[in-house]
Amino acid sequence: MQMGQSKHAVGIVVIGRNEGERLVRCLEGILHEAPGAPVVYVDSGSTDGSVAAAGRLGVDVVELDMSVPFTAARARNAGAERLREQAAGVAMIQFVDGDCELAARWLDAAQGTLGAEPRLAAVCGRLRERRPEATIYNAMADIEWDAPVGEVRACGGNAMYRAEAFHAVGGFDERVPAGEEPELCLRLRREGWAIRRIAAEMGLHDADMTRFGQLWRRSVRGGHGYGQGIWMHGRGPERLYVRRVASIVVWTLSLPVGLVAAAVVFGSGVATGIAAAGLLGLHAAQAVRLIVRERRAGRPWPLAAARGGWLHVGKFAEAIGIAKFFANRLRGRGQGVIEHRRPTGG
Repeated sequence: MQMGQSKHAVGIVVIGRNEGERLVRCLEGILHEAPGAPVVYVDSGSTDGSVAAAGRLGVDVVELDMSVPFTAARARNAGAERLREQAAGVAMIQFVDGDCELAARWLDAAQGTLGAEPRLAAVCGRLRERRPEATIYNAMADIEWDAPVGEVRACGGNAMYRAEAFHAVGGFDERVPAGEEPELCLRLRREGWAIRRIAAEMGLHDADMTRFGQLWRRSVRGGHGYGQGIWMHGRGPERLYVRRVASIVVWTLSLPVGLVAAAVVFGSGVATGIAAAGLLGLHAAQAVRLIVRERRAGRPWPLAAARGGWLHVGKFAEAIGIAKFFANRLRGRGQGVIEHRRPTGG
């Protein structure tokens, strides 16, 4: 898309890697909703023809250097920088993940909200899963996107930012491969800006999760973000992720540590078996408590059981992610690297 002195207040940055038809659907929707607006697609080493597909649609394409690890933070920053260089006059940046599709009239709603509230740095809305009925994993993701409206501590990867605020704090921290959005929002709030979630429909997300392994890896990645977040900002006044990481550590370590302690104290006798049963019962009771809570929220029993159970069991995957982050630190690998999209067929 031709850039220059933009007549549009909003520029759009799309990031992706091997999104295939999802990317085409994403870009076509944007071009339909915002004809003439500057659009940048940032590609992280796709091998499925994504770059050519975006080019055929007339979208400006940035291809990231493959010698440097890919992260969503790096991709979004590259797109924002291209907008700043080639689309002067853009006051707001809408970031979109390539597996998502913006809802009709979302851009107007978000732009209106930012325009009406000068203290807002970013605004997000209701993101929905494209096919929540297809798998239990998709349904769980759809619930995750359904967050309360109002002033919030952070938004996700799909959001509209005030360009002035975004650039003033240096954009996303490219050292952060997971959880980069809350980290940016924390720095924005420190500078006096606010983040708001509004009731407007923002878009559709296409997780396309069909296997348990995908859910597990997603939680491991989230745990990595928690570990890095607490390392970077856990000692600050916000105590970023301190309570969450403490909960993960306590629950995941209670079982192995308790079993070892019981074996040391009681040996291999009946007392050790009783202690083991008690620890397992404690974990089961916590899972049941979460399942009941989900049921009271109106979820059907199968979904309540899956989500409630995973809120507890998933802590073990998150613990692995936390451990990976700190292991990378000890090995001198800096912040560690987790790519923001899976390769083709992953």
